[in-house]
Amino acid sequence: MRAVVGLGNPGPEYAATRHNAGFWLVDALVERWRFPPFRRGERARVTEGDVVGVPVRVLKPTTYMNASGAALASLRADPAFDPARDLLILVDDFAIPSGTFRLRGEGSAGGHNGLKSIEAALQSQPTGPSTCSRPSLPSSGSRWKR
Repeated sequence: MRAVVGLGNPGPEYAATRHNAGFWLVDALVERWRFPPFRRGERARVTEGDVVGVPVRVLKPTTYMNASGAALASLRADPAFDPARDLLILVDDFAIPSGTFRLRGEGSAGGHNGLKSIEAALQSQPTGPSTCSRPSLPSSGSRWKR
């Protein structure tokens, strides 16, 4: 089982903020992979399916960003799950140009409280997260916030 975790903050007041870039990206993956709709899980919205024959679980924590690790209980319970091999974390990152993303094979939380929470919950440092910047902002008058 592989897991993709998109970090964000729950609630409509955060839906269009940069912190939800991880949510936006997992939504796009779920649509592309034609997974079933998200369902309520343990502290996360969850969906599952296969990608080229590999089982994948996608999670969107329903905790706030700083407590994202609590949503990974279902993954920790699986003795075959190895975060270094099986986990991809999608988070926002202001250090890269707007509208882009990068993949890292290793790295630290770098001060990101959501990643720190996941490291603490897993009691290890997973492979580096995939980081994505907030998308390029549409013209004025849109619903996007900085």
